[in-house]
Amino acid sequence: MAETLIRVRLDENHPVDSLAATGSLDARLVERLQSCDEEAYETLIARFQQPIYNLCYRLVNDPADAADVVQEVFLKVFRSIDRFRGQSTLKTWVYRIAVNEAYNQRRWFSRHRRQEVGLDDDDQASRPWLDSIADPARDPYELALNEERHQLIESSLREINADFSTVVILRDLEDLSCEEIADVLQISLGTVKSRILRGRESLRRVLAAQMDPQPAGGGMGLVPGGVK
Repeated sequence: MAETLIRVRLDENHPVDSLAATGSLDARLVERLQSCDEEAYETLIARFQQPIYNLCYRLVNDPADAADVVQEVFLKVFRSIDRFRGQSTLKTWVYRIAVNEAYNQRRWFSRHRRQEVGLDDDDQASRPWLDSIADPARDPYELALNEERHQLIESSLREINADFSTVVILRDLEDLSCEEIADVLQISLGTVKSRILRGRESLRRVLAAQMDPQPAGGGMGLVPGGVK
């Protein structure tokens, strides 16, 4: 049932809910999911579909692969929801699954030479899902930076240590708090802050090597200095 629901709902254009659900609403949503309430599945997908795609795309760097990872994320959420006990928030639990699935995809890619296969132009089943969810106009980060600058930062993130790039993506691009990142990655708060600082510094060095020196204080859209 969940797989059928995913195929149906992911083809629709759901806005991302900009208001974070309270703990009590999350608890109620989990109860409904555990009771196999189909409207609860729709609510979960509507809330997390776009941010999870954004995260997966930045971690795997391929829109089709990111869409595949998102499918796996929701399937795993639906299959595992009975084991959710509220030891973390629903948001960080879903994000943890997404990060792990994206890591699995990257490990698979590193072990296997990918054969380039073009998309079938007649395959309309998945195209609405890919087109709508990858629409840059729906991503605040895409709106904030022009395409050239965006591509430079995205490519530079791929040049730094994966542990560092992940926390920078979660903090500066996905806007998770340090506490949420610690929960998602199952690491200490101190480790999160250390990786953010080291990741930002690594990113600055890579950017400096790829572009003309910027005026002091010019910045690049990431939070300078200490961890916030």
